[in-house]
Amino acid sequence: MAEAADREKQRGYRLHNASIPARPLEPALYLVATPIGNLSDITLRALETLAGADVLACEDTRVTRVLLDRYGIVNRPFAYHEHNADEAGPRLLAALDQGKSVALVSDAGTPLVSDPGYRLAQHAIEAGYRVVPIPGPSAPLAALVGSGLPSDAFLFAGFLPVKDKAKRDRLGELAAVPATLLFFESPHRIAATVAAAADVLGTERKAVVCRELTKAFEEFRRGTLGELRAFYADGANVKGEIVLVVGPPDAKPVPKEADVDALLSALAQEMPMGKAATVAARRTGLPRKELYDRLLARKERDEG
Repeated sequence: MAEAADREKQRGYRLHNASIPARPLEPALYLVATPIGNLSDITLRALETLAGADVLACEDTRVTRVLLDRYGIVNRPFAYHEHNADEAGPRLLAALDQGKSVALVSDAGTPLVSDPGYRLAQHAIEAGYRVVPIPGPSAPLAALVGSGLPSDAFLFAGFLPVKDKAKRDRLGELAAVPATLLFFESPHRIAATVAAAADVLGTERKAVVCRELTKAFEEFRRGTLGELRAFYADGANVKGEIVLVVGPPDAKPVPKEADVDALLSALAQEMPMGKAATVAARRTGLPRKELYDRLLARKERDEG
């Protein structure tokens, strides 16, 4: 009883030397967005949720502790990540079953965006528990609005595959999507990714490499994919977290079937089918998979 009373007294956070009490939360799973670099980007609602939750789950307790200490929150974080999700997930669901409030944060940004939190949210929804988003910082959205590229339609595609062929295949699938594309990337792979994007999506397509967003060395490097490929090919020393933003393809008239067939026939004589489909997708705006399937059917007819 005494511990529970002490816990109630400690529910709160500190803001500009003022101690602010946190109201008790209703039982639910709260998905709380946290800063992606600048700790001042936290929202008041997020602070109250982190301070008031009965259980606070996070990706890395050391990272989350820095944020909690900054705002005087004494709530003890509990680790939940991809390596312990099978064990920790049921414990969090059990807390919900006991009528407790559970807050989930990632190391930075919005939970469930390229992290295992979506599985916990899915299980909570299936079990009938309430799931409450606490919106705030998001690296993809910060990159999009800072890039200056069209934002009326966009597609966040997470991390591209590491292996070159799989990376190029995925880019080929997205080549004709009429939207701005957003990808997470690591600093030691950005040169290879930009090079692959230039080959598959076209050297003239506009793009921005957004690095260290909201931090002291924030950078937006703008140009065409061809220009960015040349810059990173020179061995630029790249550090920090990256979002690659690629503008939408230029609108192209729908090509005639006969023209597409002629193009595929010419390309198939010069290069392997996979590369022919990629080149044809870039020139026509048609999906790479559709073009590859047509080349495959053509080959089967010729061999038959």
